[in-house]
Amino acid sequence: MDWSKFNDIIKSSKNILIISHVNPDGDTLGSMCGLYDAILENFKKKCDMLTLSKIPDVYSYMPHLNKVRHLDEFDKSREYDLVINVDVASLDRACDAKILFEKAKFTVNIDHHKTNNAYADLNFINPEASSTGEVLFNCFKTLGWKTSLNCAICIYTAILTDTGSFRYDNTKPATFEAAAKLVEIGINPSDIYKKVYESDSKTLVMFQAHCVSKAKFIEDDKIAYTTVYKKDMEMFGAGDDCMEGLTEKLRAIVTTRIAFAAKEMKSGGTKISMRSKFADVAKICEAFGGGGHKFAAGCTIKAPVETAVKKVLEEIKRSVSEF
Repeated sequence: MDWSKFNDIIKSSKNILIISHVNPDGDTLGSMCGLYDAILENFKKKCDMLTLSKIPDVYSYMPHLNKVRHLDEFDKSREYDLVINVDVASLDRACDAKILFEKAKFTVNIDHHKTNNAYADLNFINPEASSTGEVLFNCFKTLGWKTSLNCAICIYTAILTDTGSFRYDNTKPATFEAAAKLVEIGINPSDIYKKVYESDSKTLVMFQAHCVSKAKFIEDDKIAYTTVYKKDMEMFGAGDDCMEGLTEKLRAIVTTRIAFAAKEMKSGGTKISMRSKFADVAKICEAFGGGGHKFAAGCTIKAPVETAVKKVLEEIKRSVSEF
């Protein structure tokens, strides 16, 4: 990747905005805050940072996160010199922030999803990378940018979370090499692991236990899925962040080949989160306008939960020869 133009456009831009995707995870937040720190350290420029949804409390330790503002706090008529989307696989994942992206004088798209269609003026997409955090790590290394401890904490969080703590198939030798360099800078892997994976709230644990308890299993237990309604969320006082990791719990069952969670949305549609141990679920989700990674993807279906589940099951059976 030729990062030199990215370096030049940052130099020439007076105001910069970094956008994370809706329902933010560790990769999009770590990438956003890590890039913010890198630009501050290397160009002495402060960027605006935008989120579209509530930030999960588990990431509250992350440097610069307190500077992130919700879309409602932005002047949507403003024209930025440069807008950078991080880990935003499609422009639809920027939701109502699209207006700020489209108004910008110049746009950059930094991502690692294979379904990304290179929608910006300048695109840095590496499907071989474990995470957008790893893509940015390589950017900083290539350009010779200084990487501070704060930046390293953010980028390590991005890599750690998108690899499932280095357990997923997207973990490559380059991933460990990046992690090793970040440890050399001074991050504490044990401390970050505990904050991310051992800081669940009672609400999250009890809510997910409820959702798992009503899971359904079909095709000799090879397909596992659960439905989550607004009433379930209200019963536990759960936010969208409580959905994080739910589908992985179903995939972890030894017989499961494909797992998904179908969540009722306030709009009346259904959000699907899908995971697999062998099938390309990104292709399945693409049938509904979604996408993601081979073994971890999602989509939104404009239909009630029961109808959406039926459609998803039909698509799984149509797309995967095993069923």
